[in-house]
Amino acid sequence: MSRLQLIATAPMGLEAIVARELKELGYTDMQVENGRVTFAGDLKDICRCNLWLRTSDRILVKMGEFPATTFDELFEGTKALPWQDWIPVDGEFPVEGRSHHSQLSSVPACQGIVKKAIVEKLKQSYRKDWFPENGARYVIEVNLLKDVALLTLDTTGPALHKRGYRKLVTEAPIKETMAAALLQLSRWNASRPLYDPCCGSGTILIEAALMGWNIAPGLRRSFPSEHWRVIPEQLWNEAREEAYDSVRDDEPLQLTGSDIDPQAIEVAKAAAKSAGFGREITFQVLPAAKAKPEGEYGCLITNPPYGERLSEKAEVEKLIRQLGHTAAQLPTWSFFAISPTKQFEHYFGRKADKRRKLFNGRIECQYYQFLGPLPPRKR
Repeated sequence: MSRLQLIATAPMGLEAIVARELKELGYTDMQVENGRVTFAGDLKDICRCNLWLRTSDRILVKMGEFPATTFDELFEGTKALPWQDWIPVDGEFPVEGRSHHSQLSSVPACQGIVKKAIVEKLKQSYRKDWFPENGARYVIEVNLLKDVALLTLDTTGPALHKRGYRKLVTEAPIKETMAAALLQLSRWNASRPLYDPCCGSGTILIEAALMGWNIAPGLRRSFPSEHWRVIPEQLWNEAREEAYDSVRDDEPLQLTGSDIDPQAIEVAKAAAKSAGFGREITFQVLPAAKAKPEGEYGCLITNPPYGERLSEKAEVEKLIRQLGHTAAQLPTWSFFAISPTKQFEHYFGRKADKRRKLFNGRIECQYYQFLGPLPPRKR
């Protein structure tokens, strides 16, 4: 199969982080757009990127893109694409859809047209009039934006934030992809202590452990494209072998989390154990005011409560003041917090060295970065 156009979808605000990850994996021919990074690759790269990308939501195959202001244009444009190269005669191929600022605004109608066009193309290719759709799953999406149709094939299935280690969740967990982004935007690395005083279900710490030991985040889960005939099983085996060979589990980790909620700590411990870090991450039930990070030149990275109800706002303000007080006691540490609180710096008692707008789910936040000194270089 010739060179493919692949798309790594990205949560709003994380496109540059996804692009940086792709560059570190060796991909250079890429285009960064809102919500996605398009890059050149081949079948083996579908396997590698699903296993390795920490901040992307999913990996799509770009089947085609064309103007579509009428149903006829959508039908003919879809039918012209090489669906028979991907979907076998027994393949299941549901169609999902989205439409924004386009004349073809009825998503169900667009899904129906795309499905019909693909069926017609497969009829021509396989000389059949009916398809059982009882084989491997090939989810197709038609995305209409400003009268341009983008047709993609989803290789990932459940989004990439579903690593497989979190069986239980707390009331407002942060997604694994966002937690990984917070770490990558910080100054933390495996040689520095990491503390989260509002750790909830422990996601930031577990993602740090995966990064510290260079463990591919998708290594313990499966993907629908593993069952696609077009991708040889050997390519998946090679990608997993590469990932296993890259693990550095002899790296000492200094990861600690605390939370005032005992139930959250139990959930965090279970998730860490499931991820294989039951001994590497220390959890304790503790209010943020009593948090005492140990070590020098560490990083405190946290997703504190947002106080969405009016009655909680005073508690959130108090918590931020406590974080600021802790920072004052730790001059060699760097502090990072994601929060929608507009007056965060005021309550923290210090202006952030850097700020970055991020969306935690649909909530617009700022990632506040209070930078301490870098560790002295080892001779």
